[in-house]
Amino acid sequence: MWRKAESKARRPRLGLALSGGAARGIAHVGVLKVLAERGIRVDYVAGTSAGALVGGALASGMSVEEIEEIGRSLRWRSLGRMTISRLGVQSNAPLEEYIRARFPRTRFEELPTPFACVATDLRTGLPVVMRDEGDVAFAVRASCAVPGWYLPVTDAGGRQLVDGGLVANLPVSVVRSLGAEVVLAVDVNHEGAKFLGPPTSIIGVLFQSMIVVQRAAVEHQRQLADVVISPRVGHMRWDEMGRAEEFIDAGIEAARAAVHAIEELLEPQGEEGSGWLNLRRRRTRQGARE
Repeated sequence: MWRKAESKARRPRLGLALSGGAARGIAHVGVLKVLAERGIRVDYVAGTSAGALVGGALASGMSVEEIEEIGRSLRWRSLGRMTISRLGVQSNAPLEEYIRARFPRTRFEELPTPFACVATDLRTGLPVVMRDEGDVAFAVRASCAVPGWYLPVTDAGGRQLVDGGLVANLPVSVVRSLGAEVVLAVDVNHEGAKFLGPPTSIIGVLFQSMIVVQRAAVEHQRQLADVVISPRVGHMRWDEMGRAEEFIDAGIEAARAAVHAIEELLEPQGEEGSGWLNLRRRRTRQGARE
């Protein structure tokens, strides 16, 4: 009887929810580095905006080292080009091209790790979750289309899609819907804006405005996660891509502080299954959200 129960023990399936945050999203790379060094496998990924770019790279099969190289080398000029339009200053079509040139797989149905990303329907204001099938490069581009700066991205159904951070900046519910039993959320905007002085670019103004709109919805999603990692990046602006080293270090520091809580929740379960997992969740959630 004991052997039978032991043979059925399995590790809960881990989902990773990565928030938007423009350049602050580089901190996600630091979290991935810690998960990799601890041998923690991610089974499902959901991301919004910058989190969609990092999460899509991971789900496509890129190594953490390859993703880190993207984080260190990426610049705004790689993501957009000037355009003449009343709907935005730039087109972010170059981001789609950038992804196609680097991701080993760019179809949802071919990804080794199930992935979803979130955009916003500009007409209805509702979230649009892209998953299961279709073009990953297009989906990530839509999720990253900051309204007012980048042109809306039009899908096959005629919907105008913009940055998913407007409605679901921390996609905890989305990754749980993929099948995750334990959800690790990484929220790079939790500290708000601690830096002194006003933002120095249009991108900075837009992201500082969006964070106010996002706050209530993100707090609800934080409560739905099992562990929340909040890198201390509030002193750095959303447009400072040149500070990749600092963003990555902040992600590493925050992830190391939470890694034991993650590992406890991922201990293999026997036949008691979800009951024991729920007990472990109650024990770890309070401390892990610091």
